[in-house]
Amino acid sequence: MTFSIADTDRFTAIARRALGHWGSASLIAIAALLAASPAAAQTAPASDGAAKAEVAETSDIDLVVTARKREESLLDTPIAISAFGGETLKSLNARNLEDVGKYVPNLTISRYGVGNTAQAAIFIRAIGLQDHLITTDPGVGVYLDGVYLGRQLGSNLSLQNIERVEVLRGPQGTLYGRNTLGGAVNIVTRKPGSEESVEVDAQVGTRGRINGSFYADTRIAPTLAISLNGSYQSRDGVGDAVNIANPSARIGEQNDFSGRAAAYWTPSDDFSVLTSVDFVRSRGGQSPYKVDIYDPIAAGFTQATQVRPDDSGTDVPGLETTSLDLFGASITVEEKISDEISTKFITSYRQTKYTGGLSDTDNISRQSVFPESGEAEQVSTELQLNGEFGSFNFVTGLYYFYENGSNDSSPAFFFGGDSSFTLQQTTNSYAAYANGSYNITDKLSIGAGVRYSKDDKRATAQFTSFPGPITRTASYDEVTAQGNITYKFTDDVSVYGTIQLGYQPGSFTPRPFGGPASFNASPETTATNYEIGLKGRITPNWVVLLSAFTTTYDDRGLPYSFINANGFNTVIIAADARARGIEAETTVTFGGFRLKGSLGYLDSKITSVNSLPPAFFPTGGTPVAGAPTALSPEFTGAVTASYTYGLSNGGAITAQADYSYRGEQFGQPVARATELIDARSLVGFNLKYENEARDLAFSIYGSNIFNKVYDQGRLDQGGFVGVVVSNDRSEFGVRLTKKFRQR
Repeated sequence: MTFSIADTDRFTAIARRALGHWGSASLIAIAALLAASPAAAQTAPASDGAAKAEVAETSDIDLVVTARKREESLLDTPIAISAFGGETLKSLNARNLEDVGKYVPNLTISRYGVGNTAQAAIFIRAIGLQDHLITTDPGVGVYLDGVYLGRQLGSNLSLQNIERVEVLRGPQGTLYGRNTLGGAVNIVTRKPGSEESVEVDAQVGTRGRINGSFYADTRIAPTLAISLNGSYQSRDGVGDAVNIANPSARIGEQNDFSGRAAAYWTPSDDFSVLTSVDFVRSRGGQSPYKVDIYDPIAAGFTQATQVRPDDSGTDVPGLETTSLDLFGASITVEEKISDEISTKFITSYRQTKYTGGLSDTDNISRQSVFPESGEAEQVSTELQLNGEFGSFNFVTGLYYFYENGSNDSSPAFFFGGDSSFTLQQTTNSYAAYANGSYNITDKLSIGAGVRYSKDDKRATAQFTSFPGPITRTASYDEVTAQGNITYKFTDDVSVYGTIQLGYQPGSFTPRPFGGPASFNASPETTATNYEIGLKGRITPNWVVLLSAFTTTYDDRGLPYSFINANGFNTVIIAADARARGIEAETTVTFGGFRLKGSLGYLDSKITSVNSLPPAFFPTGGTPVAGAPTALSPEFTGAVTASYTYGLSNGGAITAQADYSYRGEQFGQPVARATELIDARSLVGFNLKYENEARDLAFSIYGSNIFNKVYDQGRLDQGGFVGVVVSNDRSEFGVRLTKKFRQR
């Protein structure tokens, strides 16, 4: 079966006419009413076929999670958390972490960074970081099997061989430490030996989509299991580099290889060693990028170049392509010392290398051109001592993290002159933590934790406005803590309250084109979060997760970019801020139907600006009190509806439709019309057949079926606005999955 772009456009037109133009708010409101209605939770009469395939009791709500570094039910974890199992990710056509971000309340993922699709700027509750340079740290931590990924480039991981993805919202300063002001994302892969089988997956679709993957899991001895996973993903581009002779890639093109090998040794019931190595090799095209010129008189925009919005107007060879190379290795050793005490040791090494860059004016004049390359390597070690004594359990640990990395932009141009730069930074981080909980009664439990963190940074910068390399050092340390209380009304319904403190070390100025005086370190950021929530299975068919929070941030580091006579500047502004909001997730099942919805409300503002770096700021001003924070839409929402019909031969057909909404937001922490990102809505579907043995599945899918093209980020650069445009265009195709179980 083959598809063409013309087929996509025809289907899009038909779908629009069929569904009409429903407002985003209406869709979310209807879904919320349905999901929240006790009447909807009653089991509806089902046809004979539907009765044979009634939705199973287990779902993502029943997942066992490790948000508190120990296994427990999602419903028993006293924090706001969303979880997705591997099969759910497939049904949502989620190929990478960016796709997961479409379905979690108050989560936004942007890719405004060096034109590389591997960039994942993750914002939870308005906390995150768009930049990718080595002197900046993300505000949301991403963990792969317990290993912290220090860089945002490479965090947009391909979701193959996944057991589950956990999204923890709110500061996680006690158990996870630095750089988790907004929250944390845990990606957990399948452990070798969990199911001895070989699984192959093939996918073809419009826009030249060709995906293929395999996963093999087997035991080579009674105490040793190994697994091997490989994946290839490719898709045609959406535009061309029209002023480059024989470009090596189209704009938006994707070509990704990834693989992972793991071995799990269990010589006894009390001792295990898990080792793994993984790699990613990505060779693609630059992210779609355009430039808008703002006309203040007409209060509107005109396109800056004569090329189509998805084409690139640069004439600099190499800027049409991007690359990413990742390598990682880790060892996890667990030992059960007694029935009550156990230990865990995790050590890892990771390396990242990339190339990319942007022509900020998107034309052949070379007014503002920044090709870029970078690399980073990190080593981390964590030692845990865990215990469970009846009603009391605890997790304690020591942690060390080392990172060394650099970024280079050369040869770069700014209005005809040299605008090159080189950055290098080394970070050493140390931490000690303890966290525990105690069941006072069968219904009432309390918990508390504390962590001490220390960070030492040393950075060197060489910019065109510097007389020579400039080296700066900075040290930070902080004590963070948390406390929580949970009360169970029933075994299935509970309420909780929690206070969480978060910490992030300061950052050196990412792009100090203003001169040596502008290359300095910002103060550390601290956060205090108050949260209450309700979790429970209200009826056997109706599950609700609710949370309400208010968070204050002291000296929050706000990256702010602007143009001056020397180049494209990015400085760190220290400001106090606050965020408050409500999050709701619910799942209703009746007969063969399942309805899952999420809704997030967020009010995030700057309350005061504490310090401005010594630099020249353009007309239009800087962040001020009352301004919104970047990439923090007021409303986020998602709805997934599915129906499973049982066939007489024992097989099943499942039809699913999904909807995702993100409201208006600003690309920078200023309320400028030039940086306003419009709201967007995305719709997809999945129609799947499974045989009786559930080892063969065939799916027809559609992603972003109305071909919504939306802004990923907007940045006003002194008269023209750089816009990174979405690359997840409408796509339709088929997917075949076959599992060969070992007998």
